[in-house]
Amino acid sequence: MAANINLFSAWQRVLKRELLLAYRQRNDIMTPLIFFIIVISLFPLGVGPEPDMLRTIAPGVIWVAALLATLLSLSRLFGNELHDGTLEQLLLSPQPASILVSAKIFSHWLTTGLPLVIISPLLGVSLDMSSSALIYTMITLLLGTPILSLVGAIGAALTLGLRGGGVLLALLILPLYIPVLIFATGAIIATSNGFPAEAQLSLLGAYLIITLIFAPWITSYALRVSLD
Repeated sequence: MAANINLFSAWQRVLKRELLLAYRQRNDIMTPLIFFIIVISLFPLGVGPEPDMLRTIAPGVIWVAALLATLLSLSRLFGNELHDGTLEQLLLSPQPASILVSAKIFSHWLTTGLPLVIISPLLGVSLDMSSSALIYTMITLLLGTPILSLVGAIGAALTLGLRGGGVLLALLILPLYIPVLIFATGAIIATSNGFPAEAQLSLLGAYLIITLIFAPWITSYALRVSLD
């Protein structure tokens, strides 16, 4: 019991530290959100205001923008800690590194993924999405954006400190993002056409469970390899 309390306390301390740093570096937090808003807002101007066209492309536009916004934010996940030595101390901690890494990933989702979930209905209205499509957009983002952070953390750890790491990071993780894109947009399109979307949501949920179990462990191992 005492070990579990100490572990949870260490997880909380890492999370609080990450959120405090995010608050102090608000510009880094706002950049993905602003990018997300700009990309979606430009599409009605680019393809025209035709409602049928906007409703057709809306699921793909929102999710591609979410993927790119998350990708834009991954470079700060471990970069600062690498240069100031904090990352090495985290890996040398007596607590399991995977648990502490999960706190960093959760913080990344809170500051990057959750704002996308919250702002998505307003942007969906600009694409003339129906109320049911807006609800499923939020549900898919709520299930899918944690996957983006978890998978992205693996890529960020593998490319840590490499020259041209941003390009390599994109090449590594974008193929792993494709199932999320397919399941999420499929669920929104299905409900927009009056079909059930439980199958797509179940697959998205299964992918989330798998990444929750394995991604922190793989990320911590990748960080050790990168530091060595």
